[in-house]
Amino acid sequence: MLSLGAIRKLCAAFDAVALTVIAAGLSRQPSGRHPFSTAHAHSPHPADFPTIAACRAAVSASKGGGGRRRRQPSPSPAAAAAPAAAKEEEQPVLVRIKHERDPERLYELFRANAHNRLLVENRFAFEDTVARLAGARRNDLVEEILEQHKALPQGRREGFVVRIIGLYGKARMPDHALRTFQEMGMYGCPRTAKSLNATMKVLIRARLFDDVLRLIQEGSEKYGVELDDISYNTVVKMFCDMGELRAAYRIMLEMGESGVRPDVITYTTLMAAFYKYGQREVGDGLWNLMRLRGCDPTLASYNVRIQFLINRKRGWQANDLVRKMFASGIKPDEITYNLIIKGFFMMGEHEMAKTVFLAMHGRGCKPNSKVYQTMVHYLCEKKDFDLAFRYCKDSMEKNWFPSVDTINQLLKGLMSISKDRNAREIMKLVTGRKPSYSDDEMKVFKDIVSHRKTGR
Repeated sequence: MLSLGAIRKLCAAFDAVALTVIAAGLSRQPSGRHPFSTAHAHSPHPADFPTIAACRAAVSASKGGGGRRRRQPSPSPAAAAAPAAAKEEEQPVLVRIKHERDPERLYELFRANAHNRLLVENRFAFEDTVARLAGARRNDLVEEILEQHKALPQGRREGFVVRIIGLYGKARMPDHALRTFQEMGMYGCPRTAKSLNATMKVLIRARLFDDVLRLIQEGSEKYGVELDDISYNTVVKMFCDMGELRAAYRIMLEMGESGVRPDVITYTTLMAAFYKYGQREVGDGLWNLMRLRGCDPTLASYNVRIQFLINRKRGWQANDLVRKMFASGIKPDEITYNLIIKGFFMMGEHEMAKTVFLAMHGRGCKPNSKVYQTMVHYLCEKKDFDLAFRYCKDSMEKNWFPSVDTINQLLKGLMSISKDRNAREIMKLVTGRKPSYSDDEMKVFKDIVSHRKTGR
């Protein structure tokens, strides 16, 4: 048996001899004299053509080498890293920013491409970068990036500056957002209610209410900005959240004096606040005033009024209001149905609550997780554990899990009526939940099913 090396040497020798024979045949002169053959009349073959001796020498050299291939020297680490760095440089800047995890390198990469229009105009890249730097608690780098971009030509566009104000808000730097609004004139950017509203939103989220009021007062006097309906509604919502209902109502009156008509958002916000604090007369008066001034109620307006009626255990009146919604062309949503179902359960009208739940499907509105939570909770309260099991299983299979207390109550109820199999089905779904329940919660579930601790 010939080895692989011997076969390779034999093949190389045959190739060399064949090439030599072919070369000898081609170099033989023809009998007739060719008009262009005078230059090589005394030479049987070209000077650089391989001879038989040269081929034999090559074959001998290959034999002497033993057929071993010369090993190429391995590149140095620096040489190996160079192509990788070059390949990284060739990647689009947006891809490199997306995959960069080091805050310092992310900042340098963003800063080096400050004039790249593809990056500057990309809202997602801005928000993602600021969010990651803020998450790393590098507000200094956030400030460096945003201040640099304020000086770009895009900084003369109000929409671009509004984006920077919003990004300062997301980074929880409200003082910088306010300063950006105040310095817009330095960059040749005009101010309107759009940038004012963005600044107010950031300040309210940071609960800097005094700064908001100061900004409103200075808006028209110092900056020449006229408030619009969004500005007034923002202030109304702020006062309502603070519990200052009289101040919120005065803002609505100032709207009319300033030539800005209160809209349905204004009335709905005020109604919700007055109903929440138990001032039904004012809430009903606002509803009537809204209708009198030609503002048609929206879905949100109806839901606010229905919420108040449910809290007063007036489920039938709330149900009548739903009929009026249909008559006016407004379709109830999941929030509406959830309120009505809850209201009937609270009144003890369990059959009516189940009827409303089943009617949702026929009216083109599918139950969401909150509706299922309401149904399972109150069915367990009524000790209708069979139906509660069906709805709970249906909800869990959609990856909507009721509260831990509701699951505990259901498992105890199923074990109390000897529905061990149903309880184990619920446990199987609970075990497969992502993200999973805590160890303590799982221990309680298992104890209920395994030990039948229905009295706990």
